[in-house]
This record gives sequence, C-alpha cells and structure tokens, in this order.
Amino acid sequence: MDKKKIAVPLVCHGHSRPVVDLFYSPVTLDGFFLISASKDSSPMLRNGETGDWIGTFEGHKGAVWSVCLDTNALRAASGSADFTAKVWNALTGDILHSFEHKHIVRACAFSEDTRLLLTGGIEKVLRIYDLNHPEAPLREVDKSPGSVRTVSWMHSDQTLLSSCTDMGGVRLWDVRSGKIVQTLETKSPVTSAEVSQDGRYITTADGATVKFWDAGHFGLVKSYNMPCTVESASLEPKYGNKFIAGGEDMWHATRVITVLYIVYVSHQEGNHMPQDPRMELSEYGRQAL
Repeated sequence: MDKKKIAVPLVCHGHSRPVVDLFYSPVTLDGFFLISASKDSSPMLRNGETGDWIGTFEGHKGAVWSVCLDTNALRAASGSADFTAKVWNALTGDILHSFEHKHIVRACAFSEDTRLLLTGGIEKVLRIYDLNHPEAPLREVDKSPGSVRTVSWMHSDQTLLSSCTDMGGVRLWDVRSGKIVQTLETKSPVTSAEVSQDGRYITTADGATVKFWDAGHFGLVKSYNMPCTVESASLEPKYGNKFIAGGEDMWHATRVITVLYIVYVSHQEGNHMPQDPRMELSEYGRQAL
C-alpha cells in the first residue's frame, strides 16, 4: 500500500503580530514575489518561490490591513490603520507616496496598467489616485453601501470590484460613471474576492461557500460548500481548473496539483491568528470548473 503523501509547509518567520493579508506578484523576468501585511505595521517582501526574506517596508504607525504589488513588482502599496495608503519602491523600500485618509484603509489595488491606485476602507469611499500625477486631486467613486473589505480592478481597468465587511455581495462599478452596474449576490459578507489572471472568472469566499462567477456575463458558474467558514479562496493561475481555500479551522480546504502554485491563506487558528506565512507545495487537487 502506498504511503499517503504529506505536504510539509515552508514557514516564513519574521512578523511579530498576526498576518492579515498577502499578495503574489505576476511572474516577472526576476521571478515572482510575495508581500505580506501584518498588525505589526511592517509589510514584508519575499521571494515568492523560496519564501526568502528580501526586505521590510518601514513607515506605517498602525496595523497594515492590505498589501499589493504592481504588475512588474517594482512598486508595493499598503493600506493601514494609521489612516494612510502608502506606495513604496519595491527595490529600495523607500516611500514614494503617502495618501491621507479620514479613517482606516482596509484595501488597496494597483490598476493593470500600474498607473492608478484604488483604495477603500471604513469610510465607505472608493478612491482612485493617479500615480503619475500624485499631486492632482484624487477621484472618489460614488459612496459604497458599507465599509469596504476588498477591492480589485477588471476589464482592462474599466471596472472596479469591491465587497463590504458588513453585508453580502460583490459590487461592480463602472469607472467612467462611478456607479454600481452589477451586484453578485451572496448570503454572507464576502471576505475574499479576486479576478483570475486570465480575466475570465471572479472567485469569492462568503461564509462557508466558495463561488466562481463569469467575469464577462456575471453569472454563477460553480458553487462549493466547504466544511467551515472560509476566509480566503484563490483559483490556480496556470490552468485555472483547481482552487484552494482556507478558513478558521484548516490551512487548506483543497490541495493543488501543480507545484508551480504556492499558496498562503490567512485565517484564524483557534483563537489565534498566525504570525508566520506558510507556503505549501502540494500534489493533490480538486476540479474547480
């Protein structure tokens, strides 16, 4: 009888307080990179394949709730409880821009063309900053119906995606009009929402459910009931036919076949949040679509 294969996680030490968000860059000429947000106020940049520490971004005065890298992994952005969103030089760690808000910033995202930064948070306002002209007046999208939990860009930066901390649904905004044009209905607040790298699907996590939506027509493609509350879900980026999810009492709900997909999922472990990102290589999979 064959022995059951067990994936051993690679633990990336460094944060002194819970990790609350993580973002992988696209694959660049120098490989791909991993940035993590923590309540210790200092985002960390790592090699996305090995987990080796590259550098720490120092300058926030409160917990960092959201982080991202631009398409070329040359700039990082972070949203913090110190009421700022910062843009960093990912090569030197220097602060390039610091954008003041009136309350906690919970989410941030670079546009696909890397020119714009989208932020959202407790203020219930989506803001768009032109990074080529940071001194120019920012653009505010129509008021969100609730505190913003996640933000993203899609449709070649023509559509914004957002979810709220205190109500279900994912809202799609037209960038030109600043109005909600579509809502993907969910029973529980959406804790995770991402657009697949090929732009075809939107993956959401709400309650104990992972859903896949058609990003063109917005219809529900598949829905999976998970064994516990799901905090985050992600679609395998290379082939797009498997997914991985994490929640309150598990590291992963599913396993991923390809070793090219290295995943970290932030979640609660009992009554404690993890302080060290874990990166896993796995050989087990489940069909998603």
